[in-house]
Amino acid sequence: MADTPKTSSEHNIGQWYSVPELRLRDHRFSVPLDYSTSSCSTKISVFAREVVSVGKEDQLLPYLLYLEGGPGFESPRPTEASGWIKRACEEYRLSTPLTVSSLSQFTSPEKLVDYLKHFRADNIVNDAEFTRVRLVPDAGSWTVLGQSYGGFCAVTYLSFAPQGLKQVLLTGGTPPVGHGSPADANYRVCFEKVSIQNEKYYRRYPQDVEVVREVVNYLANSEGGGVPLPSGGILTPRGLQTIGLSGLGSRTGFERLHYMFERVWDPILVPGAKKSISYFFLKAFENFMAFDTNPLYALLHEAIYCQGASSRWSAHRIRSEHESRFDAIKAAKEGRPVLFTGEPVEQRLATIVLLPGRLTMIFPWMFDEIHALKHFKDAAHLLAEKEDWPPLYDISSLNSNRVPVAAAVYYDDMYVNFKVATETASEIAGIRLWITNEYMHSGLRDGGGLVLDHLLGLLNGKKPLF
Repeated sequence: MADTPKTSSEHNIGQWYSVPELRLRDHRFSVPLDYSTSSCSTKISVFAREVVSVGKEDQLLPYLLYLEGGPGFESPRPTEASGWIKRACEEYRLSTPLTVSSLSQFTSPEKLVDYLKHFRADNIVNDAEFTRVRLVPDAGSWTVLGQSYGGFCAVTYLSFAPQGLKQVLLTGGTPPVGHGSPADANYRVCFEKVSIQNEKYYRRYPQDVEVVREVVNYLANSEGGGVPLPSGGILTPRGLQTIGLSGLGSRTGFERLHYMFERVWDPILVPGAKKSISYFFLKAFENFMAFDTNPLYALLHEAIYCQGASSRWSAHRIRSEHESRFDAIKAAKEGRPVLFTGEPVEQRLATIVLLPGRLTMIFPWMFDEIHALKHFKDAAHLLAEKEDWPPLYDISSLNSNRVPVAAAVYYDDMYVNFKVATETASEIAGIRLWITNEYMHSGLRDGGGLVLDHLLGLLNGKKPLF
């Protein structure tokens, strides 16, 4: 390209580069950590990647901001024009995670909490607005596509900064908007959905009933109540259950979980050798969890629901109401199927910007058993007890909304409950719903460009509502 990107102290623009059928360039913005005070001198770097079809770099296409799920997970890194990104680039231009090592720089849990409290949806919206007025020509509005937790952020955007929005698209991301900590109600219905998904899993792979029971008994009878993980943590029976996080709620999750258990035991090569869980299985378990690279997911996941109230370890408390069903050791001893617990998981604005882009059970004992989280145990407890969280949604603004909104609501979504999603939708004036059981929570990824195309069709009057 002949043009030379303009940079400033608060906006650094990279050069265009290529992947198959796409052109990309990177943006970094220096933004305030705390937007609530004009005297905040602490800055953080926010990253956005601009994506456009080859040959459209100079076209005046509208902007689409993609907000990824999480919290604390980065957006997909485009390697080619495929799936929903290819579909989006037909009409739009698309606009770093905090790590264990970077968070470990804080010298006390109180200082870490004081930092992390600025990484919820309210400040993600502030970052988005900071970016929009510096990136979009004449500071025009843009379309926002929010997947999972990204959809939660998009509804916060509708509540407090609708002037920056042209359209909003939600995919599996319609949040509970009640005051206080609605996580309790969410987890109650979530445990019921998780139970149903467990039943479906064992119907598909009945041979795994005995395999999982055998693993639970092995872990329970091991010294210390578990076996060491490659990174230094420990795999216990209750820890084993958490792999439902990646196995029960996506289109191919059942298969991934089953194939893990196919290789759970080391082969016996020498007569008389002791049975042992394979390194493959232990490593696969840690890879599923990903807390070593994305600890913010565990630290902030319940806090993303709180408005003026603490979560008080909501999932842990609600699980105690279902302990008779979810006690792994008791189930194995009694010959019942062991139930998995579930749900699939910042730089604050971990986004892709296309130029013209989940309710998880986190338990306090994870900060003892998962090596990457041990350092943050005290901070996690402080966050769980913190009460003075600012509001994330404004019901009156949503009731009077004038921004066109379309939402994909998945009937079998395990992470964003169907009942909660439809109740929230009733509070957003003018929203157009597409209710489907064709896809699960990962429909945007699994459906290629079809989910995005359907939502755009709803807003443009080209698709039926159901």
